[in-house]
Amino acid sequence: MDTWRTFAVAGAALFTALWVAGCASPTQRINEEAADFGFEHLDLKGNGFRLNAFFKPAKTASTKRLHVYLEGDGTPWVSRWTVSDDPTPRDPVMLRLMALDESPALYLGRPCYYGYSADSGCSPVLWTHRRYGPEVIDGLADALQSFLRNRAFSELVLFGHSGGGALAVLLAPRFPQTSAVVTLAGNLDIDAWTAYHGYSPLAGSLNPAETKTNGIAEYHYFGETDRSIPPSVFEPVAKRRPHARVFVLPDFDHRCCWQEVWKDVLRRAGCIGQDPATTFNAQTHE
Repeated sequence: MDTWRTFAVAGAALFTALWVAGCASPTQRINEEAADFGFEHLDLKGNGFRLNAFFKPAKTASTKRLHVYLEGDGTPWVSRWTVSDDPTPRDPVMLRLMALDESPALYLGRPCYYGYSADSGCSPVLWTHRRYGPEVIDGLADALQSFLRNRAFSELVLFGHSGGGALAVLLAPRFPQTSAVVTLAGNLDIDAWTAYHGYSPLAGSLNPAETKTNGIAEYHYFGETDRSIPPSVFEPVAKRRPHARVFVLPDFDHRCCWQEVWKDVLRRAGCIGQDPATTFNAQTHE
């Protein structure tokens, strides 16, 4: 009887845990994961928007270089014809990569994401067609500027995955202290991306392919088997960018397996020591 009672209690506890996890919003899950990493939660303001953010101070000696992490587009659509009412990412790739970074780092959320989709000024167009629109870039830039205002960071490195790579390129020239941009499966040409997938054009969005980064070092990584940002389409785009180094990683796709090489990516960009050859096997095109 006691054994059955033990199984019943354990089963009920498991069911409750799964039910709570299933009912938690994407924002709640990301906030909890960030808290588990020990990140400081910030509520920043930029261009009239509220932005969710997380800060992690340096684990080692202090540095004046800040790493800024920008997540992908999340879930703008729940189907080809239905707009999402919450675009917050379900799988925060950049949040987990930031946890592997020993430098001071800021995870910067977009306007209208992370529980703010109903805020004044927000509408689905800002996470669909205008996801890289001027108001989005202005909001991110304003929030980052306010974060930097009372801190002693004099150098920035911008990191972005997927659509976050587009944002990193678009933000880079806004800050003269930007020393490098690193993208993972970055959407570096929104016209090429929509044409390849047969999507409607992102009317009102800025195209990173038309953005000059004014001599900033760029490191662009692609997964060889990525179907969302295929190297066959985006490697030529990246190679046309001045000061860019381009890497194609065998057996990687859109999300897997960036954590395995993250320390080497940081070294390659000069974020850990100097810029030695990395240890992962990548096809390099400079």
